[in-house]
Order: sequence, then structure tokens, then C-alpha cells
Amino acid sequence: MKYLTSFFLVLLALFFSNCTASTGINQPSDNEKTMPTTTIMEVTTFKTGADVKMDAFSQADKTVEDAFTSKQAGFIKRQSGVNEKGEVVVNVYWESLAEAEASMNKFMTDPSVASYAAMIDGPSMKMTRFTAGEAFDAPESGFVETMTFDLKPGTDLSAFNTLNQQVKTDYTGKQAGFLQRLTGVNEEGKQVVAVYWASKADSDAAMSGFMAHPTAKAFMSNMEESSISMGRYLFMNKELSKKDKVVALLNSFNTGDQAPIAYINPEKYVQHNLDVGDGLAGFGAVMQHAPPQGFKADVVRAFEDGEYVFTHTVYDFFGPKVGFDIFRFEDGLIVEHWDNLLPIQPANPSGRSQTDGPTSIVDSDKTEANKKVIEGFITDVIINHENDKMTTYINPAKYLQHNPSVADGLDGFGAAMKYFAENGMVMEYDKLHMVLGEGNFVLSVSEGKFGKGEHTAFYDLFRLENGRIVEHWDVIAPIPAKSEWKNKNGKF
Repeated sequence: MKYLTSFFLVLLALFFSNCTASTGINQPSDNEKTMPTTTIMEVTTFKTGADVKMDAFSQADKTVEDAFTSKQAGFIKRQSGVNEKGEVVVNVYWESLAEAEASMNKFMTDPSVASYAAMIDGPSMKMTRFTAGEAFDAPESGFVETMTFDLKPGTDLSAFNTLNQQVKTDYTGKQAGFLQRLTGVNEEGKQVVAVYWASKADSDAAMSGFMAHPTAKAFMSNMEESSISMGRYLFMNKELSKKDKVVALLNSFNTGDQAPIAYINPEKYVQHNLDVGDGLAGFGAVMQHAPPQGFKADVVRAFEDGEYVFTHTVYDFFGPKVGFDIFRFEDGLIVEHWDNLLPIQPANPSGRSQTDGPTSIVDSDKTEANKKVIEGFITDVIINHENDKMTTYINPAKYLQHNPSVADGLDGFGAAMKYFAENGMVMEYDKLHMVLGEGNFVLSVSEGKFGKGEHTAFYDLFRLENGRIVEHWDVIAPIPAKSEWKNKNGKF
């Protein structure tokens, strides 16, 4: 074993010495010496050995990070990811080139990394260091796209750098789940772009429109096509986001997986579904009474707002239903839950269902502004009946409606209100309890009366564009009499 350890360390030493020599990293040019270096981006890609299990590799990778890399001078961040082919990328960020090289020299002589090195297919390994003009700032990312390429001969470097930054401002930075786009160059002129996303789903959604965007087309046209190498990697050993935990919990209805129940705090779980007992015991009691086919959940939309996550979901839960769920977290665990459920209804007069329509989150920087719009709309128009302000909040030229009984547009809304009045029915909002949002989607939770005056919970989801409402979904459900409650926490 001693000789095997030495063999793998020598193999790695030979490999990395070749890599640094081939990129000229060991002897920075005069230009590089004077360049304002913000971050050194070290990108290593490789395959694992044919017999290596990814779970075992992931654990070994975490050990290397915790016990060695993270303790080195100048270390900023290390992220390891794997793509759908099982290929691995390790991105390490350093404060300086000298500190990156010092760490690598120590790595080559440390026997504690030998078992990790033995899992790597040496011939497949490639490593390059790039100078990036921006500090790494995406610690919560779950997915990365990494692309390296050479520029075509004769490319105007200044014009290309400007165009490179425009890709972010014109397209990538506007997409849901975008966290950071880092660009860099090595001494030979090879370029790198690393785009960090909250999730693979966000990256997938953005990818579909990228190549059609004019700025992206112009950007790609400067690349030497044969030199392009791109990888898309899901990070290993990543702490799940609150949204990820909620989606995993709801998906466990489909899979029967018990692990996501650990995301609920067993000591504190306040339940506001009045048909369910309080605490984790109440949740367990419902699961024990599931029908033979079990429960099903299809999460259509999921959003995160601080310590809250809210979802729009189609359920098979004692019959097909549509619902909104809200989960509150403390210290990474779910401690409180609200919901509103309604049986699935036929399509509305405009042919829309209770859940169809856009799902992509954009305008993340406008979350708070959009929440204020909805708070104003519910307060001014719905509660205080200041109808002259209607078009201040709703786009009269584009208002898509998913309420099962109401057609699109302000005319559809007006026709529904007229029908209610003519038939002695009411839709009265008395109190706004909660407003949550992420980007262009905002959920409001209100209390009032509906139909013949039933005590009712109104959950309304709005999509906004340019500060005005353009689409609406809702679940309107009666609140049972207090004598029927299975917990004492109330609906709100």
C-alpha cells in the first residue's frame, strides 16, 4: 500500500507539472504581473475510474476539501460537480497564483490524498488556471456551466471583452436562478466562462433561449469552433436550499422516500391545515391513512422568500386537488405549514386550467417592489374597493386569468363581479395576512367571505411584468367551523 500511495502521488505530480508547463502558468508574463488579479480560477476536469462508485468518490472529495484544500493560504472556495456522463469538474478559487501553486505543491507530497487520487482516471485529467477579473460570489450555487475556448485569429480583444460582459447584462443575468457569470483568461489567451445557477432546472430553462439571442450569437461568433469545450455540472456535497427541501418533501409522496421527513423539525412543527393534527405526529397520522395507491404530488411552481417557501401543486390527496402550500424554516428545518386546497375544476371560460401558464422566475431584483404592488392591490382595490386604481395595478391590455369561473381580462373580472351581485353572492376580503414573493411571482394570503358569506381563505398568486399584474391563479377554500379543527393554530 505504501508503494501504491507513492505511485499515485508521483502520477499526479507529473500530470500537474505538465499542465502548468503547457499553460505557462509558472512564468507569468509582464502583462499578467501588472494585471489587477481579483481571483485565480483553477479548473480541473477528469473521469473517475471504471470501478469507482460516485457516492464513495463524493465522500472522499469532501474529505480532501475539508481536511486539506480549505486549510491552505489564499483559499476562497472549492466546488466539485458531476455531469450526466459521470465526468467531474473541480473549480478552486484562490486569492493569488502563488498561493494556488503552493497548495498544489503541498498536495503532491501529502499521502492523505492518495486514496482520492487512486479514484481518478489519470489520462482523462485536464487542469488550467485562469485569471478572473471578478471575485467569486456564488457560494449557494447548485449548478455550473463551464466553457473554455480560443478566440479566432484577429479578434479585437477589447471589443470582445465588452461583448463578453454584455452577454450577462443582455441575457444571462436576467434569467431565473442566475447567480454569477465569471470570465477569465490564461497566459496563452484561452478564455473561460463559468456561469453559476441555483439549480440545473434554472440552467436548462436559460439554455433554451441562449443561442437565439443576438448578443449570444455575436459572442459565440468570435470563438474558434474546434477549441470550444463545455461542461454542465451538478455540484456534489451541496447543502440543499429551502426550496429543494420542500420539493423533495412533496415529491416523497410519489416515491415513498422517508428521508425528506428529516427536513421537518421533530420538536416544533406548527400546522395550520385544520384537518391535520399539530406537530410531526399529525403529519404522520395523515400518511398512515393514505389510500392503497398512496398520495401523489406534482409541484408545478416553487418559490423561496427568506425563511419561507411556497409552492403551487397538483395533488391526488383524497381526490385530485390543486393547492398552495407555505412552509416556514428555522435553522434549516421546517417549523410551520399553511395551505389552501381546492378540487380540480374544468377549464375556465378562456380555456385556462388552475395551474397552466409560465413557471420561470425572472426579475429576482424586483421581488420587494412586486410584493409592494400586490399589497397595494389587495388593500386598495380588493379590500377598500378603490376601483379607480384598478389599472394602476393590473395591465388592462394583458390580464390572463386562471380562476375556474372567470375569463381573461378586466371584462372577465367585471362580468364575474356582476354575476355575484345579481345572485346574492359575495367575494369580500377583510384582512390581508401574508405577502410572499420571488421575482415576478407574488402570493397573497387573505381572509374574508365568499359565496353566501362563508368564512373563506383566499390564496392568490400573481405574475407581474413591468410593475403590473398580467396573470392570476387562485385557490378559494372555506374555513371549517372551529368545532371541527384538529389543531388550535388557526388557518392563518
